[in-house]
Amino acid sequence: MASQAAAAAAAASTTFKGNLKKAVAGLRRIHLDGLRWRVFDAKGQILGRLAAQISTAVQGKDKPTYTPNHDEGDMCIVINAKDICVSGRKLNDKVYYWHTGYVGHLKQRTLKEQMAKDPTEVIRKAVMRMLPRNKLRDDRDRKLRIFAGPDHPFADKPIETFVMPPRRISEMRPRDRRALIRAQKKADEKEKGISNYKKRKNKEGAEADGKQEAAIPATITA
Repeated sequence: MASQAAAAAAAASTTFKGNLKKAVAGLRRIHLDGLRWRVFDAKGQILGRLAAQISTAVQGKDKPTYTPNHDEGDMCIVINAKDICVSGRKLNDKVYYWHTGYVGHLKQRTLKEQMAKDPTEVIRKAVMRMLPRNKLRDDRDRKLRIFAGPDHPFADKPIETFVMPPRRISEMRPRDRRALIRAQKKADEKEKGISNYKKRKNKEGAEADGKQEAAIPATITA
């Protein structure tokens, strides 16, 4: 079993073409027993909504054993970070600021520039800013592994693919909400029309059976 696990790990490391040392850094400091390895596909997902789901999983808030002062979150692997989407004009309007420590050296970078430089940092910043600032923050950061492409070096682990939950109607934009309501009304009308058609056919069939019974002459017994 140990040799098979080692072979699987070696195969996963050979297929992964990124920085393997950076990808597995800090794993020895994490107690991995009992944790799930969950994969989040960022392709076509909205940045804020995906980050909210990742922050919930990395804190373990979706577990019945969740405790605020214990780190029970799962390992979260995010792939296809370069294909993340944002709503509105955030690609050019959203700006990241940081200071170098020298006087007058306040730096800034737009979301579009950050995506071109390092798309993994966009998701990391979004998730980390949703986590509470306490002693567990660094441990949760180590459990978050983000990759720009579809490959990752953890193929030998028991991977669980995360499925994004459907959006609530209250979270939709007004235009999408109206379109969904119209589609639902059409579906209800169609279903209602089918049910009315079945009722009419059943009624016509019952009337036809009644007429046939009335047309049959009664037998006269001697």
